[in-house]
Amino acid sequence: MRYLVIFSRIFVGILFIISGLIKLNDPLGFSFKLEEYFSQGVLNLPFLEPYALAISIFVVILEVLLGVMLLIGYKPKLTVYNLLAMIVFFTFLTFYSAYFNKVTDCGCFGDAIKLTPWESFGKDVLLLIFIVILVIGDKYIKSFLPRKANMLLIAFSLLACTLFCYYVLNHLPAVDFRPYKIGANIQEGMTIPEDAPKPIYEYAWRFKVDGVEKTVVTNGDYPSVEGEFIGVETTEIQEGYEPPIHDFTIEKGGVDYAPELLEEEKLVMVIAYNLAKSELEAFQEVKIMTDKAIEKGYTVIGMSASNDDLKAQVIKGYDLNFEFHFTDETALKTIVRSNPGILVLGKGTILQKVHVNDIEELKL
Repeated sequence: MRYLVIFSRIFVGILFIISGLIKLNDPLGFSFKLEEYFSQGVLNLPFLEPYALAISIFVVILEVLLGVMLLIGYKPKLTVYNLLAMIVFFTFLTFYSAYFNKVTDCGCFGDAIKLTPWESFGKDVLLLIFIVILVIGDKYIKSFLPRKANMLLIAFSLLACTLFCYYVLNHLPAVDFRPYKIGANIQEGMTIPEDAPKPIYEYAWRFKVDGVEKTVVTNGDYPSVEGEFIGVETTEIQEGYEPPIHDFTIEKGGVDYAPELLEEEKLVMVIAYNLAKSELEAFQEVKIMTDKAIEKGYTVIGMSASNDDLKAQVIKGYDLNFEFHFTDETALKTIVRSNPGILVLGKGTILQKVHVNDIEELKL
């Protein structure tokens, strides 16, 4: 039992620290995932949505601290029971997502490692087993450091996590795992290779034959059945290849201008996924920067999911010298974790990307 507890302690501790640090790199992204869970169509807890970011920060820092506490053996009972409570909660969430197909990615490892809902549930069940072992064998969890050293290490971990979280929220994630990272080409990210796996569907055809309903299952071909056709149900039994970027458009007046804009040699995108939630004062600096960009021959566009009236108000209020196009809100949240944020592109390749607090770092 002792050796099983030692293995479980190391495995769970390291996994919690890695998972927590990956999400701590992008707490805003994890908060967007929590908003999905809290939404009306999932857990129906919309009153928690305004607190998603605060909950996100608390959860990811707690995840790292519990991993550290487990590895150093500090207060083992407190640690393992908190781990148990956390994994039971997340196991419920991932099972709910998988069974009802509500949230297609749990966000367990942020954008670094994508897991399907059932993979996420399986991962949590495995962790639950190891944590139950720790609960049963908590007497074997001993600290190898003096009490003061343990407390100093935990205090240092808390301080480091807090400072790192403050930095990434006021700038951008230290490591960008998304398909819109600097150096990525958007057109290439939307391309489906010719040899990419195609989705496979199963069709359940229903007929009435001699007064009796009969179902014939095929992979696409219309069956040869002598009877009255009633209906067909389609089920995807194998997913096809989905490109990293699959929801990107730059629309105006119902027309998608993405293909031509992504061919521009010098393009600046001002991205504000929701102008009602934007730091509007920042548009004073955006105005200065975009005017300089236009003088230097850049094409400048705004991208937002907000309505036309709000776009017009912002343009007029800050005397902006560019127009806003429509892009899906989820896509804009994925592109840059800042509202507003700035991208500089050349022929579809992202050359620079900055938080609104770092506009002065742009090199035009």
